[in-house]
Parts: sequence; structure tokens; C-alpha cells
Amino acid sequence: MNNNDRLVRLRYALDIKDSDMVEIFKLGDKELTVEDVQQLLARTKNDQEDNEETHTENEYAKTCDNATLESFLNGLIVFKRGKQEEKPGDTKKHKSMIKNDRSVNNVLLKKVKIALSLTSEDMLDILDETGVYISNSELSAVLRKEGQRNYKECGDRYARNFLKGLAYRYRA
Repeated sequence: MNNNDRLVRLRYALDIKDSDMVEIFKLGDKELTVEDVQQLLARTKNDQEDNEETHTENEYAKTCDNATLESFLNGLIVFKRGKQEEKPGDTKKHKSMIKNDRSVNNVLLKKVKIALSLTSEDMLDILDETGVYISNSELSAVLRKEGQRNYKECGDRYARNFLKGLAYRYRA
């Protein structure tokens, strides 16, 4: 699963319109037009004609890199929860949480949890609705900071099923 797939699935799950996507990117300090957003979400023609037997990565008109996805996730938090008050003397720009392609799913789960004000129990219920059963300690390991000794990398299966569960919950 690539970043475009994650973006498409999250957009579908939360039923976000193109104009709202542009606003969310803007809140995440990324200036995109409606056309740019549509290119991020549109698969290329030859990819749509592929046979189901071949399991290749989806290809999109415009590639969504890690920085673009993180901008969207940051903007989603502001869009859903409002702008956080800056503390006096806090002028630092937040550094990127996505350090490599392996940490993308972990950051996705953390930031969606924050944006939607989900508890760990809510997240377990969402995964449970899709037939994925994990313990609270496993979820805690996935939500930890990379480099922490109990950190566990989140696989595509968990991220895919979490986004699928969000669609069940928010589109039903």
C-alpha cells in the first residue's frame, strides 16, 4: 500500500470532499489546488485495466510523498479539532514524524487517532469490526514513538483494516 492508497482510503472513510481536501492540505502548510488533489487520488489508466491476478502497486497520476501525506494528516488534526494554542516562547517548527516508508502506517494511526479523538478502545473496536483482533498492548506498541524499546512497526494489514473499519463507522 502506497501513500496515495492511504490518502484515497482515508478520504473515502471520512467522506471528505475535494474542496475540503484542499483546505486540509492548506491547514497542514501545503498549498494544493483541486486539480492537484484529484491527481493524487486518480489512478492511471493502464493500472485500472490490470488483471486482478497481478498484485502490483497502484500507480497514480501524481505521487504522494511522505511529506505530502504528513501535511494532510497534520491538516486533518487542525480541521477536526481546531488550531492548537501556541505556548509562549514556542517558535519551533514541528519536525517530520515520518522518517522512512516503514513508519508511515504508525504515524497514520497516531494522527488519525488524534484527529478523530479516538481512544485505544475505540481503535480496538474499529479493528474488531473488520475481523482483526489485537490486544491493547499490541496497539500500544504500534502507537509508540519510533526508537522506543517497545515500538512495533505497523504493517499494511492493520492500517488497511483500520481505514476499512473507519469507513464502516463513519459512512454507515
